[in-house]
Amino acid sequence: RRVKDLFIRRFIALYNVDIEDVQRDVPDGFDTFNDFFIRELEEGARPVDADSASVVSPVDGTVSSAGTIHGNRIFQAKGHDYSLEDLLATDLQEARRFVDGAYATIYLAPYNYHRVHAPLDGRITAARYLPGDLFSVSTATAQLVPGLFARNERLICYFGTELGPMAVILVGAIFVGSIQTVWHGEVRGARTQPTKWSYAGREARHFAAGDEIGRFNMGSTVIVLMPAGTCAWEQHLGPGNAVQVGQAIGHPRRAG
Repeated sequence: RRVKDLFIRRFIALYNVDIEDVQRDVPDGFDTFNDFFIRELEEGARPVDADSASVVSPVDGTVSSAGTIHGNRIFQAKGHDYSLEDLLATDLQEARRFVDGAYATIYLAPYNYHRVHAPLDGRITAARYLPGDLFSVSTATAQLVPGLFARNERLICYFGTELGPMAVILVGAIFVGSIQTVWHGEVRGARTQPTKWSYAGREARHFAAGDEIGRFNMGSTVIVLMPAGTCAWEQHLGPGNAVQVGQAIGHPRRAG
């Protein structure tokens, strides 16, 4: 316990972690460092934007990039982009649904709260685990590694919403031991091949905007995809800007 407490205290000091909204006492309330890393926040700490009937941030993090998907190409960093087909890999039919759509890529640093929440009201319809690399997903790495987010291990969660299909993609990174969802638990899949789950009827669980959908360890990235003509990002959703769970990041925009 002394080692665990010391590790937590040093991590907080090293990364300047904000523990004001943490639900349990720090460090005594946590049995392990990992418990602290995926810490829960106090109820009401991340209220969903009352004026937003649309898309809210799924995580606490820093915007890497956000904008329009040009055909099937998603911007990664200066000099680098990647395709929807590469990102979604086994779901070529799903990839077509997001052509010319909108994307937002948000990076979670080690000091961030590491639970992932629903950006919009909807029902989970499918999930796809894709094995891959575990490169760092920091800004510096994104500028150096071509197709980074389409190469790393990731879990793609598909939702049906009033605005159409939505994808929330949890991208693994260096030191990420596992990804968990609230409906499935720990998701590892087969490390050498994609694993698919489909949900219908009672299994197609409904999530309100701001509800927790999953979590992962250490720094990583979440990507949100929306279909063409359905969502316009807020002006503050620019590279380097910080966002929090529940903060409005986009509003509905009907095609035509």
